[in-house]
Amino acid sequence: MSVKKSKNSTPNGDYFPGISKIEYNPKAPMDDSLVFRHYNASQVVHGKTMEEWLRFSVCFWHSFRGVGLDPFGSGTITRPWDDGSDSLEAAKQRMRAGFEFFSKLGVKYWTFHDRDIAPEGNNLASTNANLDIMADLAEELMQKTGVKLLWATSNLFSNPRFMLGAATSSDARVTAYAAAQVKKCLDVAKRLGAENFVFWGGREGYNSLLNSDVKQELDHMAAFFRMVVAYKEKIGFKGQLLIEPKPKEPTRHQYDYDAQTVMAFLHEYGLSDHFKLNIEPNHTTLAGHCYEHDVVMASIYGKLGSIDANTGSPDLGWDTDQFPMDVKSATLIMKTVIEQGGLAPGGLNFDAKVRRDSNDLRDLFIGHIAAMDTFARGLINASKIIEDGHLAKSVASRYSTWAGGLGAKIAASKATLEDCEKYTLEEGHPTPVSAHQEHFEAILNNYV
Repeated sequence: MSVKKSKNSTPNGDYFPGISKIEYNPKAPMDDSLVFRHYNASQVVHGKTMEEWLRFSVCFWHSFRGVGLDPFGSGTITRPWDDGSDSLEAAKQRMRAGFEFFSKLGVKYWTFHDRDIAPEGNNLASTNANLDIMADLAEELMQKTGVKLLWATSNLFSNPRFMLGAATSSDARVTAYAAAQVKKCLDVAKRLGAENFVFWGGREGYNSLLNSDVKQELDHMAAFFRMVVAYKEKIGFKGQLLIEPKPKEPTRHQYDYDAQTVMAFLHEYGLSDHFKLNIEPNHTTLAGHCYEHDVVMASIYGKLGSIDANTGSPDLGWDTDQFPMDVKSATLIMKTVIEQGGLAPGGLNFDAKVRRDSNDLRDLFIGHIAAMDTFARGLINASKIIEDGHLAKSVASRYSTWAGGLGAKIAASKATLEDCEKYTLEEGHPTPVSAHQEHFEAILNNYV
């Protein structure tokens, strides 16, 4: 596809010529991949519209900064509006193209790292000035299009200064710089009405225990987050603070390994009241868990704040950030989302990128459209599962001995070891009872 470059393009411009606003058309030909077949924003499912349940968001970094780099080759993706420079003019063109994309796709939210949208200057002051300029444009485009900021975050991992981490760096000067960068990003997030603010500690971890004082680094990370909480409250930023777990990559071991690790950290350092989790399923599977594991674990403790909707390749050992296309996985995610009453103020942010060999502009639309349809199907399936109640009834049956008698007494922490001994002496050995795993899997397949 050829696209004319225009330095004066706006959200009503021509960055994506030949592509109109994406419509819902379930009867479109099967080879038409530029329509929604399942995502109907106004359709009511389980008491809310699809738009309210799903709260889709496009991430700026993969979609408008990604060029198809990998460890073995240079970029393969060029965009007609992007001259490849890190100039302010190039940044403005990317942002204008981004908002045209958001509008044509019909999403209500976007997300960014501070360094995605504005180039670094020669010092912190000039860098902050660049961010202010780009925040001016973002504010203008958000007002024109109605697209809102789901969350912002600081890139505390790309610049060489963060080689040893940011909050956990062995150099206090680096941690101070990171704190100053977060301060500015929080200011911008508040100005743009961000509903959340995310921390992904890409280099908060170790590559070797031999040269690492882990306890000191974790203490420093907690101190860093306390500064964040204090400044958030000082400026009156109302957004939810979120931490995004990941087990490894780029570090050998990342301190926010998975949902349970992060929740334990927050509890240990008295930060639980201030943070929730932004779960990325691709990170979950890298930790050796099933796709929905961290979403479920965070949710049952009231800590599921938002989801970076993507997937990885199970046969690979790294973070591939692919668009989520598996309906069964989406169904399991949306079952948890419905059960907790929704994700707001979080959402489903597509932290996903087109493949290195998908370098046509249409591919960028198709990836998002197909993923949105996938989660729409997952939402409908999950709603039916919950409303029918067969799965819940079968689960409850497995735990029926805890509903009364000694089981209820143990659950309420009112039983003693002596009570258990007396009961066992009287009742004898318990007979193993089937967990019926295949039955549960069959039930799920009946909906998917």
